[in-house]
Amino acid sequence: MPVINPDNGYLTVVNLFGTDTEEKQERLIGAMREIVDTAAFPGWISSTVHAGIEKPGTANFIQWRSGVDLQARYAGDEFKHRTLPLFGEMTTSIRLLQTEVAFSLRHPEQGEVTEISPDRDDYTVIEIMRVAPEHRDEVVALLAEAQDWLVETPGFRSQTALQGDRAQGMDGSFVLSYSQWASRAAYLTFRGTDPEHQSPRRRDSHATLAKLVTASDWNGYRVIHTRSAAA
Repeated sequence: MPVINPDNGYLTVVNLFGTDTEEKQERLIGAMREIVDTAAFPGWISSTVHAGIEKPGTANFIQWRSGVDLQARYAGDEFKHRTLPLFGEMTTSIRLLQTEVAFSLRHPEQGEVTEISPDRDDYTVIEIMRVAPEHRDEVVALLAEAQDWLVETPGFRSQTALQGDRAQGMDGSFVLSYSQWASRAAYLTFRGTDPEHQSPRRRDSHATLAKLVTASDWNGYRVIHTRSAAA
């Protein structure tokens, strides 16, 4: 089972594919599962496929040993002439996001590592926050400071902040949040809480984020498939 750990030094790639119908989403999932199940790329650690819930699409959370290994994969003929054209036929957007895990926070009941697996029943949220390059580290720090109130939020399980390093299919600097919740209802309740009913720390944090984040978008997912390289 893959785990998210800022200490392992992995390059984390989050590939987000948007589409416009559920039928295309299922085709995307099938194609992604086939690639994951046959993956034997040098430096590849794990891949975890997610299916979009709020909007049709998929996400693949991939761990690599290094950027050199990833670039070798991207430079290969199979990726350039088969994989990308195949996904291009089924998608409305493709964003290949290279990131570094900055921190991972968990509710105490979740144990000592952040696990991602179809064996769990998480409602997973991936949110992209667009920021000016000079504000990227500040946004990551603000997300980290949320730990004193976020762990008390009903339904919260984990939150991981990933600082964006580079991207294909998207311009500009970014921070990515990967969070796990007990249910969709719990997350939507959290997101829709009126500021008057939020803790002072949460209001202050969100007010500062609103000044630093120039744009954001998110989708809810369920994890449906994962595979790791042999030890």
